[in-house]
Amino acid sequence: MSNHRYHGGGNYMHPRMSYPHHFTYVSSCVKYLIFLLNFLFWLFGGLLMAIGIYAFMDKLKDGNGWVRLETIYDVIFNISLVMIIAGIVIFVVSFAGCLGALRENTCLLKFYSMCLLVFFLMEMAIAIICFVFPQNMNSFLELQFTDKIIHSYRDDSDLQNFIDFAQQEFKCCGLSNAGYQDWSKNEYFNCSSPSVEKCGVPYSCCINATDISSGLVNIMCGYGVQEHSVAAASKRIWTSGCIEIVRVWAERNLYVIAGVALGIALLQLFVIYLAKTLEGQIDMQKSRWS
Repeated sequence: MSNHRYHGGGNYMHPRMSYPHHFTYVSSCVKYLIFLLNFLFWLFGGLLMAIGIYAFMDKLKDGNGWVRLETIYDVIFNISLVMIIAGIVIFVVSFAGCLGALRENTCLLKFYSMCLLVFFLMEMAIAIICFVFPQNMNSFLELQFTDKIIHSYRDDSDLQNFIDFAQQEFKCCGLSNAGYQDWSKNEYFNCSSPSVEKCGVPYSCCINATDISSGLVNIMCGYGVQEHSVAAASKRIWTSGCIEIVRVWAERNLYVIAGVALGIALLQLFVIYLAKTLEGQIDMQKSRWS
């Protein structure tokens, strides 16, 4: 029997739209793809948070239950605390994405897509500033962080390990254009210090810190180098500051960094698109029910 209807006067009525009772606008593919992606990030956020908490508690134990958190810089330079904060953010946002997709909750999906959009805009702003104003960024980092990082070198073991790793990896010493002379701002390496390390630099600045025959690290290899000229010191240690070295490294690997950044940005936009698509599908399904 035809579904087409005619009324008096020959007026034509559109056929009624009929759907199977199991029909849904919500795509299972979109729904479970969002769930799977966010489940992986949820696990990563939980792992990051757990590692951060373990490191923070270990630091509390070493510091007799006391960790200095007086300024925002104390938080930024406390790597374990940064890991906890980053882990919580990833854990909460990805959980909202998981639950929003699984339960088809538009409020959670709106919160999730809004968070991703904020992250995306922040990343783009930082990338544009670094690309358009590299020298200004250099000056800002040197002004804001050099003194505080150098001062805190021995106060935080995690920060100390990170600085040592960066200096060894990038073959640099100190942060600013002053290079290895930055370490004169540290109370242990200052030339007026009563310490045996006075006028020295950390072993991670040394060109050959590890003895080849014994395989042991010579932690005294940088002692007294601040008293030497750049030419004399360069025979024993790396003399350039890390901020400038990292900037040069970034310029040499610009295409690789840009490719990675573009890939991350496209992935974020794709996930935002999926979330907004699922929101629209859920709203259409609700309108059908009403």
